[in-house]
Amino acid sequence: MKQNILPAIRLTLFCAVFFSGIYTFIIYGIAQAAPNNGKGEIILSEKSNVKSKQSGKASNISPKTSYYYANVGQKFDKDEYFWSRPSAVDYNAAGAGGSNKGPSNPDYLKEVEGRIENFLKHNPTVKRSEIPSDIVTASGAGLDPNISVQAAKVQAQRIADIRKININTVNKLIEKNTESPFLGMFGTEKINVLKLNIALDGLR
Repeated sequence: MKQNILPAIRLTLFCAVFFSGIYTFIIYGIAQAAPNNGKGEIILSEKSNVKSKQSGKASNISPKTSYYYANVGQKFDKDEYFWSRPSAVDYNAAGAGGSNKGPSNPDYLKEVEGRIENFLKHNPTVKRSEIPSDIVTASGAGLDPNISVQAAKVQAQRIADIRKININTVNKLIEKNTESPFLGMFGTEKINVLKLNIALDGLR
């Protein structure tokens, strides 16, 4: 018994010191080298300016709140804005997660169908076959801040009509805010919904 207890105690103490102390400081040190000290990209509201602490660029818009986290999905569902990707946790960053329902689950299929019908209702010029999956399905964490380029483009006509601007202007804005895959080969093209909507309001 002595041979088992002592090694177990030593291992427990080592893990406690390493993972609660050394490992934590290593990760903290790495975070300090990241943009904004590992706190993510924060977009601040300064009266009539919204300024990104990471890019240093500003847009002429003043949202109701003082700041936003660009890397955390937020709810946009008004017709004059680009819609966000659906969230199974209602965009609650304190309780991130998915629905945990499989693609053949009746309740899940009904929920997705409801999203499709709602999207078609608000975007009458879009065909059912043109709707990209990411605009009607939630991500694993429910906090995806990005949508695909196609998900933005199928909303362009609605936004152009409501804001009474040329659709070419909206499409150019989408193109300007499209982010390329990491290192040109990892992932796919994507668009940050918050930044796109800020740029959209900046057209005024």
